[in-house]
Amino acid sequence: MTPMTAADVMSSNVVTVSPTASIEQAVQLMIRHRVSGLPVVSQNGLIVGMITEGDLLRRCETGTEPRVTWLARVLAPMRLAQDYVHTHANRVEEVMTREVVSVAPEAPLAQVVALMEARRIRRIPVLKHERVVGIVSRADLLRALVELLPQATAQNAQPALADAELRRLVLARLKEQAWAPCACLDVRVENGVVELRGVFTNPHEREALRVLAETTPGVKAVHDELLWLEPATGMVIAVPESSSA
Repeated sequence: MTPMTAADVMSSNVVTVSPTASIEQAVQLMIRHRVSGLPVVSQNGLIVGMITEGDLLRRCETGTEPRVTWLARVLAPMRLAQDYVHTHANRVEEVMTREVVSVAPEAPLAQVVALMEARRIRRIPVLKHERVVGIVSRADLLRALVELLPQATAQNAQPALADAELRRLVLARLKEQAWAPCACLDVRVENGVVELRGVFTNPHEREALRVLAETTPGVKAVHDELLWLEPATGMVIAVPESSSA
């Protein structure tokens, strides 16, 4: 499967706002179009910033501006002045974030998601020659997921494989995973039903083994007969059998 890019999931009809627009105009645009942020675009079409809900959380109108402490008055008067502009200014350019995180249309989707996580942002503009051609939001990622889930289900619904081939496939997938305790596992397959035997050291490991087996194309069901290896004492403890059909 070809890795997805920003262009594959982005929304092309991007709602933008002018840097000279009022805060009220920006808020009305967000509400009308049900978005949490807007690229700020100059008259010549270049992106100059982003304004988001986060930039408008602490405003004097709602009484949510940061509380000024005596220590801040002494140690950070410049920060207080910046906060005042952010909470009282009327124009978008005065409160927008000027350092815009952006990607190119051909950027891998993995890179887009990594940026969202690292910067804790909900949307990333897609730029071509410094102009906005799209935007990728978390909602766009969900829409892409909805379209791909039926395809993944269809891929799993393959013709039955021979038990030996199915076992080889499960073992091959296990070897690709850094977390999988391959040396402590035994995989058996009978009539398309995978049986897992061996030990695990934490519940997450056991759950991941089950998910890997049941999402392997051709697997009809998964039974686990795994035992818990208690790390502190080294005791091997039997756990109730669980199954997934």
